[in-house]
Amino acid sequence: MRIDFIVTGQYEGKKVLNILRGCMKLSSRLVKTLKQRGGILLNDSPGRTSYIVHAGDKVSAVIEYDEEINYQPEEAEISVLYEDPYFLAVDKKAGIPVHPSAGHTSGTLAQMVLAHFIKQGLHIKARPINRLDRDTSGIVLFAKNAHIQERMIDQMKNNRVMKIYLGIVHGIYDPLEGTIDLPILRKENSTIERIVDPRGAPSVTRYKTLSIQNDLSLVQFMLETGRTHQIRVHTRAMGHPIVGDWLYSDIKTDLIGRQALHSATLVFDHPVTSERIVINAPFPEDMRRVLTRS
Repeated sequence: MRIDFIVTGQYEGKKVLNILRGCMKLSSRLVKTLKQRGGILLNDSPGRTSYIVHAGDKVSAVIEYDEEINYQPEEAEISVLYEDPYFLAVDKKAGIPVHPSAGHTSGTLAQMVLAHFIKQGLHIKARPINRLDRDTSGIVLFAKNAHIQERMIDQMKNNRVMKIYLGIVHGIYDPLEGTIDLPILRKENSTIERIVDPRGAPSVTRYKTLSIQNDLSLVQFMLETGRTHQIRVHTRAMGHPIVGDWLYSDIKTDLIGRQALHSATLVFDHPVTSERIVINAPFPEDMRRVLTRS
């Protein structure tokens, strides 16, 4: 990947390093790697961080696609929602973990994405920007290099990434639209379960009821924070948990075999083109059946 920056008058007389670290927002670690690999160019010629730039100059960073892959790729069909030289967005099926762990060493989305990259001749790591629970379906965005990953993490920290979920809950919210502002804390002696607790991290979820089918509601959730299990914890706290949620609901159901939660829309500013990117994942069939059977 190559990133170019045309120097404007305000940066006249600055060093190439100022452009790389400031305007182009490259990390010090990446700049060091570029120096070692000859990946810094000034007007398409090899450059140094100490060189002085002038208005109209072009500073370029050439990031190589050659990394040590840290786990075994696995060939599998994936549903690609968006792809360019910097990102890959996939519609994850329910039941698939995002990345390998002690309990899931194979059959993960990251391993499938690695195989997809290799087919394209890319020897790069699978870097998920967002993570979904194994039984939550929908959009997972992968960065194709460390620089893009860091830029996206910065956007998330500054609340410039919009994440919208669709969920089916038991009962009907009153009011039908509003904000859930309840702090979330990891439950004592549990590695996965979270609870609402005043000592927890600030957690805000906006919700809007889209439709009501008997005693079930299809609800749109927009995250203003990104805590583990945030929607699942907040819906339980409101007395209307996600249908099929084995951890946060005591209401048994045979309508669906997983929590009825789907990552439907992801919106962000492209770190290279500055374009506002909107990615949508289609509503899953198993959740559609819940609404028609209820």
